[in-house]
Amino acid sequence: MSLWMAMLLGACIGIVLTTWVLSSTRNGKIKAEYERYIAELELEHQHALAEAKKRSVNTSRAVLKGKMAEQLAPIMPQFQYLPSDAKFLGDPIDYVVFDGYSAFRDDEGAAEDIEIVLIDIKSGGARLTKGQHAIAQAIRAGRVRFETIRIDFDD
Repeated sequence: MSLWMAMLLGACIGIVLTTWVLSSTRNGKIKAEYERYIAELELEHQHALAEAKKRSVNTSRAVLKGKMAEQLAPIMPQFQYLPSDAKFLGDPIDYVVFDGYSAFRDDEGAAEDIEIVLIDIKSGGARLTKGQHAIAQAIRAGRVRFETIRIDFDD
């Protein structure tokens, strides 16, 4: 084999080996970069998941505290009515208070002293719902009445 042929064959083998080495090095760097990126994404995901869990627990606690406040409101100092005058509904409003009814029932007050108050208990930054606003507006507009429904069981 001639010298030129040996040099050409050596150059070809060198080019192939160099290409293979550089390619595997480049692929290794790309792979390492993607693995680092995936690790960062997994870490972000874990932090986001932990935050979501914390928010969920805090929201759940706030809802439970609100429901407890609704149930315990008549014995709280902010509640200005007799607990015996308050009737719990829960939704769409929390209480209907027949203020003065207990005194009337016990012959200590007059029928004219009875006032009917609809109350919704809120805690924290909670606000009235759209439906609760509509109910308040209906009351202010005087769209309130008393009805008696008689049911006949004799038939």
